[in-house]
Amino acid sequence: MSAVLRFDERLRPGTNRPREAMATMKPLAGMEAEGHEQVAFFHDRATGLRAIVAIHSTKLGPALGGCRMRPYKDESEALYDVLRLSKAMTYKNAVMDLPLGGGKAVIIGDPFRDKTPALMEAFGRCVERLGGAYITSEDVGTSPDDLVVIRRTTAHVVGVPDKSGSPGPATAVGVYHGIKASLAHVFGDGSLRGRRIAVQGLGSVGWRLCEHLHAEGAELIVTDVLPERVQRAVAEFGATAVAPDEIYDVECDVFSPCALGAILNDNTIPRLRCRIVAGSANNQLAEDRHAAELQRRGIVYAPDFVINGGGVVNVHGELEPGGYNRQRVMERVARIGQKVARALALAEERGVTTHQAALLMAEERLEGREASMAVSSG
Repeated sequence: MSAVLRFDERLRPGTNRPREAMATMKPLAGMEAEGHEQVAFFHDRATGLRAIVAIHSTKLGPALGGCRMRPYKDESEALYDVLRLSKAMTYKNAVMDLPLGGGKAVIIGDPFRDKTPALMEAFGRCVERLGGAYITSEDVGTSPDDLVVIRRTTAHVVGVPDKSGSPGPATAVGVYHGIKASLAHVFGDGSLRGRRIAVQGLGSVGWRLCEHLHAEGAELIVTDVLPERVQRAVAEFGATAVAPDEIYDVECDVFSPCALGAILNDNTIPRLRCRIVAGSANNQLAEDRHAAELQRRGIVYAPDFVINGGGVVNVHGELEPGGYNRQRVMERVARIGQKVARALALAEERGVTTHQAALLMAEERLEGREASMAVSSG
């Protein structure tokens, strides 16, 4: 049912490679380039399951990361996605100070047409075959209800409804605190009242983020591919609606991408009219070099794998001694603002991009050291 490929390499912050280059890579070459330990390809003839699980690192503990289901055009595109996402989870889990490594899974298929209980059970058997090296959770195209089905065939799953549940609310709280920290860094004041914030994507995270922002007096500009979500935001938050492609042109204090990744690229960055980019989407930079382009334009970028870490903090609560404790989890999520502030300050101190600063914070924890800064007397 499965073929397993392995490659071991010392972890180090790397440069994300363009999608075109990754798409032509063979699996072992891609693993070598990105520093992965293991990639497993799974196929189940009875259910039609085609899945890939990538384990980037188990240095700090078992690799935890969600399972994404999308109708990828081919295996190369799926491999590109799972390699990038799993690597990001290594750094996210490290920055969040969790005893976890980084991994990810992708299922090739349309979640609205191809997903069945039998297919999700088959995926659970794939996870079980990895012997606990990988712990799965939800991601784009999967839900807490799917995790209940997956749990029938593996114990290595977190985020189920009767425990921590959906990571969306916790992710939104972390982004909320990260936005306030970013505002304080740029303007010297973290207050949201009167701030114009453009939110791209009104899914489980984007919607709850809008609730927090609206409650503190922010002015919201919103977009989503589903018009009914936008209409609801206009009605409930007094938000201004714009078309999906127009969100990049909105004049605002904060642009908050809360949909899919790679939206900060050569085409969109020149259009941005904001001072801060701070949102929940994974892998927002199409390539690492785009962090430098944002910096050159005077736009402060809150590193995605720092600001959106609330979800993984939430599901990790299930693995702690004594089980899930929501109060303890949310106290940790609230500290994400401090982590964002530290990444922004470290970038200025070291003369690097905020993305590089966040990678440094993660890498130095992986190496058992702490990223240090000179103490300011100001």
